Amino acid sequence: MSTFSFLGRITKYIPAPLRNKYVFVTALFVVWMFIFDRNSIWSQYKLQTTLTELKQNKKYFEQEIKKDSETQRDLFTDDKSIEKFAREHHLMKKKDEVIFVFDTQK
Repeated sequence: MSTFSFLGRITKYIPAPLRNKYVFVTALFVVWMFIFDRNSIWSQYKLQTTLTELKQNKKYFEQEIKKDSETQRDLFTDDKSIEKFAREHHLMKKKDEVIFVFDTQK
């Protein structure tokens, strides 16, 4: 049995448009690009998703930096804001004061 007769028997089960060598090579190229290539479409999609997420994180952290910079500027320019910050965040008090903390989260 020769190789050509074996290929002849197999090719008669393949539809005629798929027997075209250009269609076959193009299909093989597409499969290679989707699955096996280092820069496959799937890896490009994952990288694009990661890039979008990182851009959102960057935007969020830039807003937080701006907000904290404004808070810092306010704290260093006004003595009353320093006292307010110390009382609210660090529960500091004067010698003759009593502080009551109410938990309103529940």
